[in-house]
Amino acid sequence: MHAQHYSPQGASQMASDAANPLPRRKVVVLKALDDDQMSTLREHHDVVVLPEGLSTQAREDALRDVLRDAHGLISSGHVITPSLLDAAPVLRVICSVSVGYDNYPLTAMNARGILLCNTPDVLTETTADTGFLLIMATARRAVELACKVRDGQWTESLTPSHFGTDVHGKTLGMIGMGRIGAAIARRGALGFNMRIQYSNASPKPELESELGATRVELDSLLETSDFVCVTVPLSEQTERLIGRRELELMPASAFLINIARGRVIDEGALIECLERGGIRGAGLDVFEQEPLPASSPLTRLPQVVALPHIGSATHETRRAMAQRALDNLLLALAGESPLSAVNETHWTRR
Repeated sequence: MHAQHYSPQGASQMASDAANPLPRRKVVVLKALDDDQMSTLREHHDVVVLPEGLSTQAREDALRDVLRDAHGLISSGHVITPSLLDAAPVLRVICSVSVGYDNYPLTAMNARGILLCNTPDVLTETTADTGFLLIMATARRAVELACKVRDGQWTESLTPSHFGTDVHGKTLGMIGMGRIGAAIARRGALGFNMRIQYSNASPKPELESELGATRVELDSLLETSDFVCVTVPLSEQTERLIGRRELELMPASAFLINIARGRVIDEGALIECLERGGIRGAGLDVFEQEPLPASSPLTRLPQVVALPHIGSATHETRRAMAQRALDNLLLALAGESPLSAVNETHWTRR
């Protein structure tokens, strides 16, 4: 889809109307924007950018200080607590450069009438590419075998002990079937003739018709899928959704792919399962602790492909995400509905 950008209309038209301009507001930026995006933001509002390189506590103290009179915040990755909101009495909108919003206290924001915006759509295809990359890399043992070539260990023809697994024609089980899950399923069904089943999502009759997908219970999906791909958002209901019991349901020949959030899977149980050969492999872009500690067994298990949370990390997509966050903020501070809001019904437009 084509990206939409902020364009002064209605109330925002007054921003360029000298006779009746919109008031300039203070905006705090935690997530770096491109130079031209920062210039656009500064045209409309007074901008404070937190410096890089601060310790965790110093950054928290600095953020608490600058939020005292801030009306807007652009962030990504920083955990916003109700305590921080208490220090921001005039805050009107937080725009996250992400789709997931588990770093934000939505209940507390709703109670205060603070708008939360995110960036769906613009990263769907890129993140789905990453998901399918992990499916292919784990099945064909691409990282493991590439390391053998790099380290000079490819000295003879491959034996069956080095063979991988076909992807085409296999069963792909999607835990979650939102935008990203559907995009991965589409790649599997249309590009690799995979059978698609899904769970932990409302019925998707259009996708069932398009892809021949089947909605099943989670246990059945785990028992009958060759590849299990997790794309659900993190919530109280999905935290550690996949634990020891669920992993034991998977065939020893199956692969687990996680591009959702690390805490959706019990990482200790997954490590134990991989070490005893309970499943064939895992492709992981997210972890319970990020960056992943060098001491984690996941860094040493050859059947694991571990990526440093690259889901949406391309130049094009990250710029589009930042642009969406910027557009959301400019519209919200102009009193208009943003392009993608999480909780607009709770927003107090003041």
